[in-house]
Amino acid sequence: MESNYIVEMKNITKRFPGIIANDNVTIQIKKGEIYALLGENGAGKSTLMSMLFGMYEPDEGEIYIRGKKTTLRSSNEAAALKIGMVHQHFKLISNYTIAENIILGVEPIKRAFGVIPYVDIKSANKKIRELSIQYGLEVDPEKRIDEVNVSIQQRVEILKMLYRDAEILIFDEPTAILTPQEIEYLLKIMKQMAEAGKTIILITHKLEEIKQIADRCAILRQGRLIDILDVKEASTKEMANLMVGREVELTQEKEAPSFGEDVLEVKGLSVENEDHFEVVKNVSFKIRGGEIFAVAGVSGNGQTELADAIAGLMKSSKGQVILNGKDITKMTIRERTDSGMAYIPEDRQRYGVVMDISLRDNLALRNYYKEPFSKNGFLKFNVFDEYAEKLIGKYDIRSGQGAKTIVRSMSGGNQQKAIVGREIEQEAPLMIFVQPTRGLDIGAIENIHNQILEERKKGRAILLISLELDEVLELADTIGVIYNGELLKIADASKLTKNEVGSYMMGVKGS
Repeated sequence: MESNYIVEMKNITKRFPGIIANDNVTIQIKKGEIYALLGENGAGKSTLMSMLFGMYEPDEGEIYIRGKKTTLRSSNEAAALKIGMVHQHFKLISNYTIAENIILGVEPIKRAFGVIPYVDIKSANKKIRELSIQYGLEVDPEKRIDEVNVSIQQRVEILKMLYRDAEILIFDEPTAILTPQEIEYLLKIMKQMAEAGKTIILITHKLEEIKQIADRCAILRQGRLIDILDVKEASTKEMANLMVGREVELTQEKEAPSFGEDVLEVKGLSVENEDHFEVVKNVSFKIRGGEIFAVAGVSGNGQTELADAIAGLMKSSKGQVILNGKDITKMTIRERTDSGMAYIPEDRQRYGVVMDISLRDNLALRNYYKEPFSKNGFLKFNVFDEYAEKLIGKYDIRSGQGAKTIVRSMSGGNQQKAIVGREIEQEAPLMIFVQPTRGLDIGAIENIHNQILEERKKGRAILLISLELDEVLELADTIGVIYNGELLKIADASKLTKNEVGSYMMGVKGS
């Protein structure tokens, strides 16, 4: 009997040490639909799709593709069934060209003199160019991966699937690293693909995106399937409440500010990148105690370098950074930390955590060299353990084996909660948050926003750098808009509209 569904996953259960990632989950997906999987970090969305892509095998349950029962033991077997997946963290080789990445494993072979095999890169370049234009995903196949930005890298991942004629396309958090304009464009492309007969499965926790493009939405919570909704009929509030399992406030209540003395003063700061190109240009601003100063801007306009220069990860070429009246411009990172600075970096996996050590040791990174964590040069691991247990409870950090969990095995959202918890616990007068909620679900975002507002109430000076304009407008007391390395405008948040901030972000200079 012909099935109505292109994908059926029936009664799927998957266990890992200390955790049931999927608990008896059944989903059925029709050909040509955009089917969203919605859930908090660690709800089991990526695990479920990794089984469909052959990266894991279910402990229980069955998978049917086009009505036929299937066992998927590898991603090659999935590709043979025309299933493709764009992972949240791209799987690309940075010193290969775009074309070399796309054809890897399915290289077109020609034979010189009819005998000697070689890869026909010329025809691959031509096919990829045509494919990229056909789907509105223009790329230059001859460019190397390390020469292009993240949105182009994402196009490469999508083209990798299309080159292999994939019909079932899985997108895992595809918009987590894109600007608002790039997100709009990607959603449009996904709609066009569905109209062309592709079946799209979208793993996300962004409710607005689901409302915009999905037909149906399955909601997972702690590994269980909670509900399947027709997206047209469901409100974002309803989806949020089902996902988190409680009433969620989509906007935060913010108390009137009570500003103290200046905590941070940045004077004429300029920063050059590795190629000696000026990426931050003569930036000056102040942040008072109890004030959230947010820097808004489109990705790549110098905001990350600005934060890194204040935190000491990059050297400034000109200007001064003054913390609590003390010039810290030439200090090391540890000296800055000890002077009263906490830092949540943009790239959590490169700068925020050490991926291959335990959660316990990561949570102690700021304190291990001080008492009570060490005494006379000896580390006191019982103190590490107690501290980790306290933070895991306080910041709801979910991990399969508690404090012993290796951080690499945790979901990105829980890695972020660990960094935020560790930094807030420093009780530093200055807190720098760069993209603090990137890749987080609505419950975790609400939680982190509450924590930022709590720190503001305690009189901390907060520098917030975010690509999420709604986040900036919701939290900021003062907004500085950065464009091409310059702060074009600094104004009281209540005096700026969303459209005005958007215009400055595009470089439109006004009064």
